[in-house]
Amino acid sequence: MNHLFIVTKRELSSYFVTQLAYVFILMFLILSGVFTFYIGDLYERGQADLRPFFGFHPWLYLFLVPAISMRLWSEERKSGTIELLMTLPMTRSSIVLGKFLAAWLFTGLALTLTFPLWITVNYLGNPDNGTILASYIGSWFMAGGFIAVGSCMSALSKSQVIAFILSAVVCLLFIMAGFPMVLDIFEAWVPLRVLDGIASLSFLSHFQAISKGVLSLGDILYFISVIAAFLLATVVVVELKQAN
Repeated sequence: MNHLFIVTKRELSSYFVTQLAYVFILMFLILSGVFTFYIGDLYERGQADLRPFFGFHPWLYLFLVPAISMRLWSEERKSGTIELLMTLPMTRSSIVLGKFLAAWLFTGLALTLTFPLWITVNYLGNPDNGTILASYIGSWFMAGGFIAVGSCMSALSKSQVIAFILSAVVCLLFIMAGFPMVLDIFEAWVPLRVLDGIASLSFLSHFQAISKGVLSLGDILYFISVIAAFLLATVVVVELKQAN
């Protein structure tokens, strides 16, 4: 646990050394406001809720989260510090988990800074605060899924640009897995059970279920499973890269 804390602290502090952290947070807050008040027509809808705000989160994360996760391993390889990191007396899993937690906590900080939006809708009316809280929790877990995917893609490539593209593509596949246009491709040649399995992989469907105020254990476990699977894959990739 001490090793995990050290890695997490090191990675989290590294975000604020460069301008990346401030640019990410600023872009996230600006886009959240634009999507909520202008594109989402918060005032015109006449309803005091944050449905427009959370409705755009998967698409915000699709571009902003890979920008955060692409540096997790690609930067270490490019700068040559990964050799030093791997010689430290700690397990690979502690390093992978520490890097992930730092990125996840950082994204959580950006999400927390949108709290004034919650205050605003409470000033304008009487929203269902339980639904809003569930949506925040669901959004954070979904962000964790994006970051875990990004961590694995970053471990695969030394180039941050390639890591960003790979992360965005894989995350897009997870978002669109439940879309009818995707399911129609498989409908003609896979069994119904397999088709349901593909649809159940969608980040969007699980997040939408949570954002309705139903904080289902199944939806939370889904995101935890995705996080665990891609972090395990990251450990394997890091081990293979180190062996070569």
